[in-house]
Amino acid sequence: MNRTTRKTQPTGNIMHRVSLALLPGALAMAWQYGVGVIWNLLWLVVLCALVEILCSSLRHGVAKARSQRFQLDDGTTLLAALLIGICLPPSVSPAILCVAALAAIGLAKHAYGGLGQNIFNPAMVGYAVILLSFPLALATWPTAAPDGFTGATLLSEFRYRGGITADEFFLNRVAAHPNLISAGLFGLGGVWLIQQGIVHWRIPLTVLATVGVLASVFHDQGSSASLGSAWFHWTTGGTVAAAFFVATDPVTHPARPGHQIAFALLIGCLLFLIRTQGNLPDGIAFAVLLANCTTPLFNRIHRQKIAEGVSGHE
Repeated sequence: MNRTTRKTQPTGNIMHRVSLALLPGALAMAWQYGVGVIWNLLWLVVLCALVEILCSSLRHGVAKARSQRFQLDDGTTLLAALLIGICLPPSVSPAILCVAALAAIGLAKHAYGGLGQNIFNPAMVGYAVILLSFPLALATWPTAAPDGFTGATLLSEFRYRGGITADEFFLNRVAAHPNLISAGLFGLGGVWLIQQGIVHWRIPLTVLATVGVLASVFHDQGSSASLGSAWFHWTTGGTVAAAFFVATDPVTHPARPGHQIAFALLIGCLLFLIRTQGNLPDGIAFAVLLANCTTPLFNRIHRQKIAEGVSGHE
């Protein structure tokens, strides 16, 4: 997200508009996969809010936390809940969703000192924790879509398809791409955020371009050794949503524009590497979290250059 905009507008105003931009894609997922998607989102909103209330009360005392409305007005808790929800198959167990809320809000946010102090994207921490802890539950997607697959499952099937060509694989599977509508709506929501000055184009465009270039290089004309086309990687596994709504988190990406591009390049490379070579073919959460580790270093370099510039003028 655009740090300049964040400084001139209330955090709650920005985060609520980001959540609004995310909703069309989330509703498209619900239309494709059923009301179980809405179930996940509602449960996560409630659970993340409860964890926020608990952590705020423990850190600041009940009276002070209540006077600050338990920090729910800033919109970050709502956004984290929505971001976790769009990563999940429909109707995940509330117990699993509770673990995600505890990891995202309690561990990734409040354990680091609260809003603005976290190193890692809270939503991706919550998702990664339950993905590693309950892989079978999160791999169970419905088969009601026209081709019988969802984004993550389609990536898994393609990754382990054996010796058949890409054309043979997609012949009876992507006549109606299950993620195309939601990916398009997430993209439109992201473009609206850029138009509003909330998100800068640097990070999402660089992430998508990096994935696209790598996919084109290793597509191998759709042979049995192909790692998938650029279009395939853009429209499966939540790539567009991650580029516009996750990688642009203003707290966990670097401050300097040049460093933001390097950060986005790293996400794109890690995403493609994990997706095509790893055991978990999606890879978005891990790519973002690994890239988050570089943000303190980039920001330290940025501060050192500012300090050197100031001392040079003295």
